[in-house]
Amino acid sequence: MHVEQVTTDEQLMRMAPVMCQLRPQFDADGVVQQARQQMLEEGYHLAMVVDDDESVLCVAGFVIQRKLAWGKHLYVDDLVTDESMRSTGAGAMMIDWLKAFARERGCEQLHLDSGVQRFGAHRFYLRHGFDITSHHFAISKL
Repeated sequence: MHVEQVTTDEQLMRMAPVMCQLRPQFDADGVVQQARQQMLEEGYHLAMVVDDDESVLCVAGFVIQRKLAWGKHLYVDDLVTDESMRSTGAGAMMIDWLKAFARERGCEQLHLDSGVQRFGAHRFYLRHGFDITSHHFAISKL
């Protein structure tokens, strides 16, 4: 297994089915279109863990930002391991890669939000050094 940054259309198409497992409101074409737009307009990055057969095991979408509360940080918008490939080390590899990527760019912290119902993901994050530091509040329809 290894991590690749997603930069090409071919890579976007390969990662889309896995991302759709996290974002089922999109089909593969919709994920690709949205990701391209975010990459162009908002500094969104994608990375994927692939196996020796080039199958995509895990995908992360993230941005590097600066905020008064956190300083320079990497914020993970999207993180998903293919349902059939969980507990294979792919997610851990991605977290380690994201930490290194953030450090190399001078980030002080790494953040993500996770839906309150995602208990398995929460156990994973806690095992990999994350702390629960806040509640996230939202108004979903304005």
